[in-house]
Amino acid sequence: MSEPRTFRVDRVVDGADIDALGHASNIAFVRWIQDVALAHSASVGLDLGAYQRIGGVFVVVRHEIDYLRPALRGEAFEARTWISSVMAAKCLRGTELARREDGQLLARGLTTWGFVDLATGRPKRIPDEVRVAFDGAMK
Repeated sequence: MSEPRTFRVDRVVDGADIDALGHASNIAFVRWIQDVALAHSASVGLDLGAYQRIGGVFVVVRHEIDYLRPALRGEAFEARTWISSVMAAKCLRGTELARREDGQLLARGLTTWGFVDLATGRPKRIPDEVRVAFDGAMK
């Protein structure tokens, strides 16, 4: 497989992301990881409408997250994601969240996304149309 293409978006830690300890909650990190994956998919033409037309969609099967540093209110960070491995009906997607000011990694994650049939909820082979849309990232 060729080198995976990285998709990037900039974000800022919002007040609603902050927990009782004064930094972003683990729930915010999970949401950011999901949001960058969805943005990546939409950027290649695979938004919810496209998945509905195809009859299948990716769902999270597993998240693994290493929380490396706290994210504080108002901090700008870059969310980066790439598809690291593809199987018949699932793929692994890597994610890094890095502080813009100094490039320090706040978290890194590995998410298993399963492709499921919208009508049945059962695993379904990832269609060629989806693989092609990610421009070679899914081989």
